[in-house]
Amino acid sequence: MSTTLIMGLYVFVLGAFVGWQVLSKVPHLLHTPLMSATNAISGISLVGSLVAAGSDHDVMTTVLGSIAVTAATINVVGGFLITDRMLRMFKKRPEIVR
Repeated sequence: MSTTLIMGLYVFVLGAFVGWQVLSKVPHLLHTPLMSATNAISGISLVGSLVAAGSDHDVMTTVLGSIAVTAATINVVGGFLITDRMLRMFKKRPEIVR
């Protein structure tokens, strides 16, 4: 294995562990603002994956970039749908006049 791949895997595993530790300690009251912030980060990763997929290096880079684009798109769209649903819970319902 090349050192670049090993370092990439090391950063990925370390990032996943730190992210899990941080997110597991968030109080329930802060989940909606945190979801909005992570949507912004996912949007940044979507842009990065588009750059990786569109770069003209080799076939493997294009395939992995396309997979990353798909995963990031699902993450962004799902995050916005969940955030919207959570925010709708806090809106006042109109009173029914009889």
